Amino acid sequence: MEKDVLAVIANSNIHYSKGQRRIAKYIQENYDKAAFMTAGKLGATVGVSESTVVRFAAELGYDGYPGMRKALQEIIRNRLTSVQRIEVAKDLINGSNVLKAVLTADMEKLQKTIEEIDTVSFNAAADAIINAEHVYIVGMRSSAALSSFMGYYLNLLRENVHLLHDTAVTEVYEQVIRIRKGDVFIAMSYPRYSSRTVKAMRFAKDAGATTISLTDGESSPLAQISDITLFAKSDMVSFLDSLVAPLSLINALIVSIGLRSEDALSDTFKRLETVWTENEVYESTAV
Repeated sequence: MEKDVLAVIANSNIHYSKGQRRIAKYIQENYDKAAFMTAGKLGATVGVSESTVVRFAAELGYDGYPGMRKALQEIIRNRLTSVQRIEVAKDLINGSNVLKAVLTADMEKLQKTIEEIDTVSFNAAADAIINAEHVYIVGMRSSAALSSFMGYYLNLLRENVHLLHDTAVTEVYEQVIRIRKGDVFIAMSYPRYSSRTVKAMRFAKDAGATTISLTDGESSPLAQISDITLFAKSDMVSFLDSLVAPLSLINALIVSIGLRSEDALSDTFKRLETVWTENEVYESTAV
């Protein structure tokens, strides 16, 4: 986890130049905006040169300006309200091509996920799901779309897959009341993190189940309590969450499990094709 930039800036032992004091004051008062500015834009905003901003980051002990900006982003990820996210998104896009800006940001998250994914943890997660007696999946709020997708396909690959529904607090525990050692509990949550998802994972872990989390980074509360953690980037500051990289990670996990269960997968889909044809599930595209 990155050190708290605001605490470092407030350190009275650091002696700032006049320009650096202006940078420090702006960050303290507008950290939600500064976290997504380039060094050049931050400098122009406060009236100093880009090189002054870079030197300021070094003065704080960071390896260049990107390190400081990343640390700023880390401390605000779970603090921003939806209203604040909208305001920051306006500044980021600033009248540019919205389609291009959003798609480019999603591609960057995918690339970062590829570069940082731990293949050992990925393979361990696939093995645990294959070997589990029962698999429980939970994702609440925006992550409910992810859990529903994973639950649908895992249910085609194996038996005893349980998708937890985002209902009343007590009903979540009722749905996992029989979870035990030998079972796997998969939880997914991205900023702003769902407290109910975290509590449900703690319940499963205390019951002896193997816990797998899909989340965005080490600072996530899920990462701190899961046995296996898979990270996918989801840090778009907007009123909606970017789930492209998490969904791609789930795709990879499902494909990996399917390839390791090739015979069972083939038999399942042969039966499904017969059922789909007999019940006219899909529209015929034959000419």
